[in-house]
Amino acid sequence: MSALDQNIKKLKSHLSRFENGGIKHRIAGEDVAGGGGFFTTTSPVDKSAICEVARGDAGDIDKAAKAAKVAFPTWRDMPAKERKAIMIRIAEGIEARAEEIALCECWDTGQAWRFMSKAALRGAENFRYFADQVGTARDGQHLQSPTLMNITTRVPIGPVGVITPWNTPFMLSTWKIAPALASGCTVVHKPAEASPLTARLLVEIAEEAGLPPGVLNTVNGFGEDAGKALTEHPDIKAIAFVGESRTGSMITKQGADTLKRTHFELGGKNPVIVFEDADLERALDAVIFMIYSINGERCTSSSRLLIHENIREEFEAKLIARVNNIKVGHPLDPATEIGPLISAEHYAKVTSYFDAARADGANIAAGGEAVGDLGYFVRPTLFTQANNTMRIAREEIFGPVLTSIPFSTEEEALQIANDSPYGLTGYVWTNDLTRALRFTEKLEAGMIWVNSENVRHLPTPFGGMKSSGIGRDGGDWSFEFYMEQKHIGFATGYHKILRLGA
Repeated sequence: MSALDQNIKKLKSHLSRFENGGIKHRIAGEDVAGGGGFFTTTSPVDKSAICEVARGDAGDIDKAAKAAKVAFPTWRDMPAKERKAIMIRIAEGIEARAEEIALCECWDTGQAWRFMSKAALRGAENFRYFADQVGTARDGQHLQSPTLMNITTRVPIGPVGVITPWNTPFMLSTWKIAPALASGCTVVHKPAEASPLTARLLVEIAEEAGLPPGVLNTVNGFGEDAGKALTEHPDIKAIAFVGESRTGSMITKQGADTLKRTHFELGGKNPVIVFEDADLERALDAVIFMIYSINGERCTSSSRLLIHENIREEFEAKLIARVNNIKVGHPLDPATEIGPLISAEHYAKVTSYFDAARADGANIAAGGEAVGDLGYFVRPTLFTQANNTMRIAREEIFGPVLTSIPFSTEEEALQIANDSPYGLTGYVWTNDLTRALRFTEKLEAGMIWVNSENVRHLPTPFGGMKSSGIGRDGGDWSFEFYMEQKHIGFATGYHKILRLGA
């Protein structure tokens, strides 16, 4: 039996549990069918139905928010040692079910097994990392003044809402939920409607690890009903959201009446700048990896290649050969490098840019076409002879599509790179240290890698500028969002107090 056939057989076994009853909400440790009925989630691999999923409405969100509010004091006040132990057990539970998580995620999202098998384990790493921070998360500073001993401390903000996307849903959920739990917050999680399977697995693992009922609640559904109700609910003190910039703007408006704290990880049109003195073979590997892995469906993908004109022809020729050799196929096949796009709607969006490129005068040097007629597959695509005014250079396509733009000087490269409403990541390839220092100082991006692809280190800040987001994830930056800062001043003597009306 081939590796693909083995994975399919295992997947069917895991999915069989959802055949009767589908996926319900999980509120206060109980399954809840809810008041919004059900919707069908389908696989982008062959458009087949996976299972029925409860469609959350405002009533379901209200129940979950109230459950999170009731559970908050218990979780907040639980000794740090006990909360840490629970989070470690969650990490262990994820590791024990990593294969199940990866298989379900591949079928639900279309992502390739070679990436999702690692993403599940990355989720366990997130829980382990933040578990280690539990004991110090509330620590503050001692700030002495002439008359006061000033103490700072942090306290969890309360119940929070977490809204996660469909591209790598399990891993991104752990990025948000793990620091929230480590802070002492309780959570209402609304996963993306297009990929609900692994959110169910996460809440099961958490409860089996001993997480008290109501600390993590999952309500499935759509943004216009469940998502909107969550962002407007008065008991929810903050919203952590990953998704489109337009949706982030809507959430800001919806949360305004309750003065909701928000953290947004939004879109990107990220440049990778390759100078003529770069290690071109390593740059080629990184350029390809950062746009064509994860089906190009990730916010940090380097979707604009800015290439120096002296090396453009040679670099693009190698790029075309490699792109044409990328294996598109069944996501459960270990040899597959690109699987299908997430949905019919997203497939239509991505493929529409093939015509847009032609209309604007760009050249389709590789790809630019669909693959087969069973699922939502497209060939990895490269646009050349492009400039930064074209739609393919300005709009977030969020697929395996790269636009190559030449430049002649460092100043021109910087101008092109910054000429975007987005500012999430940037990638710079050069062996000139002074150039790297100059360029990164002026590049408008929240995260920049020099001579590297995106290598995520959990203690570092993750987030963007401009329309790419508000706030930062990672290490202590996560705690700044999920916790309130408090200052307490203790008088150290009898300093002079002005006496009014004496």
